[in-house]
Amino acid sequence: MSSKESAVIGGKARPRGRFPHYRRAGDFIFVSGTSSRRPDNSFEGVEVDPMGVTNLDIRVQTRAVIQNMADILQHAGAGLEDAVEVQVFLVNMNDFGGFNEVWAEFFDHDGPTRTTVAVHQLPHPHLLVEMRATAYKPLSDQE
Repeated sequence: MSSKESAVIGGKARPRGRFPHYRRAGDFIFVSGTSSRRPDNSFEGVEVDPMGVTNLDIRVQTRAVIQNMADILQHAGAGLEDAVEVQVFLVNMNDFGGFNEVWAEFFDHDGPTRTTVAVHQLPHPHLLVEMRATAYKPLSDQE
């Protein structure tokens, strides 16, 4: 395995630009901003009724984002346990409580450091949360 590699992973939602799902640089893996978008461009945690009323669920979206990050890290030969830093972007800080509930399903105090900020908007109006991560997984562990 090269000390530098990038990948766009088949079976995952394609990046909405010319960038990879992740980039490995030596023992570090950098995961691009990840959302709850599915490969068919629909979103986890989004329901639209016949009248067009939209229900967005921060808990479902958060779970999907973390699972998408786990899948990306797995492709790179790592796992969530290897994450050392996560940056979280919420459209509305009123979702912070629900987001934190789900975060705690995956991570404890020995998990990655985290910064959570509110942003004006994300690339699609149905998105409530996006995350990017840095993981540490020595190449020597994969040989």
